[in-house]
Amino acid sequence: MRRARKIDRLLAQTYPDARCELDFTTPFELLVVTVLSAQTTDKRVNAVSPTLFAAYPDAAAMAGASREHLEQIVGPLGFFRAKTDSLLKLSAALVESYDGQVPGKLSELVKLPGVGRKTANVVLGNAFGVPGITVDTHFGRLARRFGWTTQTDPVKVEHEVGALFPKRDWTMLSHHLIWHGRRRCHAQKPACGACPIARLCPAYGEGPVDPVAAAKLVKTEGRA
Repeated sequence: MRRARKIDRLLAQTYPDARCELDFTTPFELLVVTVLSAQTTDKRVNAVSPTLFAAYPDAAAMAGASREHLEQIVGPLGFFRAKTDSLLKLSAALVESYDGQVPGKLSELVKLPGVGRKTANVVLGNAFGVPGITVDTHFGRLARRFGWTTQTDPVKVEHEVGALFPKRDWTMLSHHLIWHGRRRCHAQKPACGACPIARLCPAYGEGPVDPVAAAKLVKTEGRA
C-alpha cells in the first residue's frame, strides 16, 4: 500500500496538469463526449463537440435531433450509426426519467443506455466531484504492471485498486495512471528508461531502459 501511494505521489509530481482530456462545460456534455470517446481519440471527440453542442446543447434538444444530422456530426468518429443511436436513446432516457438532468449517482447513471461503470465514474469524478476510479485500458494495464492487481475484469480492478487508496484520491489517481499510460507506459515498448517511477515498478525493463532510447518514446500529449 505504501509503495502504491508513493507511485501515485510521483506521478502527481510528473503530471501536475493531469485532468480529463475531453472538453466539456456541463455534466451532460461530459456524459455525451465520454460515450463518443469509445474506439476513438479524445482529440477527435474534442474536434466535433463544439458543433454537436451548438446544435444540441442539452438532453431535450438532442433527444429531438434528426438522426441524419446527428450522424453527419459524429461521422468522423467512426461507428457513427451506433453512436448516434446511443446518443438518441441516452438523451431520451434523461428527459423521460430525470427531467433532462444527468443524475449524480452511480446506481442511476449505469441504468442509462450505453453507460457503464467506466463512463459513470468519469462523469461522477469530473462533473460532480464524487470520487471514482476509471478503469480504461491504460489504467488496467498499469495497475497490473505495478502489481496492484492481477485481475483483468474492470470492476474487480476498480475494487482491488480502490482498496489501496483513500477514496478522496480515486479521481486524480485515475488521471495520473491514464496520463502516464498515454505518455510513457505504453502497451508496446514502455519508456522504462525515462520513467519517474522506474525504481518502484516491478515491470521495469519491459521497455528500453537506455535513457536516450526511452526518451524518444515519451509523448508530450495523450492520444493524438
